[in-house]
Amino acid sequence: MTLPLPSYFTDFLQKIRPTPAQRADMIRGHSLLRERLQADAALVPGFVGMFLQGSYKRRTAVRPKDGTCADVDLVVVTRMKESEFTPERAMKCFEPFLRRHYAGKYRQQGRSFGIEMSTVEMDLVVTAAPTEAEAGIYSDLVKRERQPRFDEDLSDEPLLKSDEEEEIWRMHPLRIPDSDAGAWQSTHPLAQLRWTNQKNARTSGHFVNVVKALKWWRLVHLEELPGRPKSYPLEHLLGDCCPDDVTSVAEGVVRTLEVFQQRYAAHVAADQVPYSPDRGVDQNVMARISGEDFTKFHARVSAAAKLARRAFESQDTQAAVPVWRELFGEKFPNTPEGGGGSSPSGGFTRHQGGGGSVGPGRFA
Repeated sequence: MTLPLPSYFTDFLQKIRPTPAQRADMIRGHSLLRERLQADAALVPGFVGMFLQGSYKRRTAVRPKDGTCADVDLVVVTRMKESEFTPERAMKCFEPFLRRHYAGKYRQQGRSFGIEMSTVEMDLVVTAAPTEAEAGIYSDLVKRERQPRFDEDLSDEPLLKSDEEEEIWRMHPLRIPDSDAGAWQSTHPLAQLRWTNQKNARTSGHFVNVVKALKWWRLVHLEELPGRPKSYPLEHLLGDCCPDDVTSVAEGVVRTLEVFQQRYAAHVAADQVPYSPDRGVDQNVMARISGEDFTKFHARVSAAAKLARRAFESQDTQAAVPVWRELFGEKFPNTPEGGGGSSPSGGFTRHQGGGGSVGPGRFA
């Protein structure tokens, strides 16, 4: 059994979170985008509403590395009908708005528009509610959405106000124009959020911090690895692998990596990519990754699992911390005797033990 090491992981998670300035940039960016959309006389009559999605909303975002910008996603729910709008036409409806406000700063992506500003990157995601009844449900949801503090725990906040409404919402996802595929497809960003909140509750508040730690591991070690799972596909697989009974972030990291290694070993042996359906819809989040690339990623996960297990089982802080730093890089605090590793307040946080724990129930 390992000794507790809460303050090391608390400091580490603080250092990999977006900074207050970055969070302010994200809030300013998406708030201005929303205001401009709501003021557009040509577009606004067709809007049901808008809401945030992505890692920013799910509290799983990490600090951008090497000077890159923080990112945030805004979903616009419209009343477009598939019988009247091809995916290409649906996307083109937003181009005059983007040329007017973000000329030279936007690009069309397969299922969204990317907007690149000097301090923040945004994804504008255009969707449609399949029926008028569902449009009403989403309109009500959007009206109740509030802008939380970035570190606020919303795991217990209900998304829907009645069981009947939840059943309707659960059965009917949004539709999204995929210009690459030339077809409308189903998407369910609210199901992703709800699933993450429930998973975090089942893990006593540790899941989102496990995700952030392993997203940072990916940034430190896998930036040059082609075909690595991007942010959400990685988060999705981690959600499938993280045990519900973890009692600390360190234990969650170790066991999630080990479950990943074991769960997908047969896929690697067969040179296959796991079929992993998105929350709420039957869309494979791993569809863009090849068997060869997944095999390479799995090998890196397997190596990280061994390293994490060695750090976690160490009974001596002086032996454990260098191994955690090998896994997570220099953002993981060093021991005072090892040099560096100052706490966010300036001096050294008082550290103890070899394993890791962060207070449950909080999005650290």
